[in-house]
Amino acid sequence: MANIKSAIKRVQINERNRLRNKSYKSAIRTLMKKYFAAADAYQSNPSSEALEEVQQRMNEAYSKIDKAVKRGVLHRNTGARKKARLAKALKQDNTTAA
Repeated sequence: MANIKSAIKRVQINERNRLRNKSYKSAIRTLMKKYFAAADAYQSNPSSEALEEVQQRMNEAYSKIDKAVKRGVLHRNTGARKKARLAKALKQDNTTAA
């Protein structure tokens, strides 16, 4: 364990930041899974309600990803990659459903 006061404080700050980052990443993974589940449901049974659900899930995931990038939890390229993955899933659903 650190003996110097500033080093002790850095350890505490790093732990606080680690927990915050962990919660953001976990929330993003959860929202992405919910989105992919909604997209699969829409693909199997296309309807306006299902499409609305997919759009809502996508907006929630996009929002959380953007906030994580803004706060430095995710690198901006990682955020862009995750958002592209979400958009690609919906695009594939639309091409198969049409």
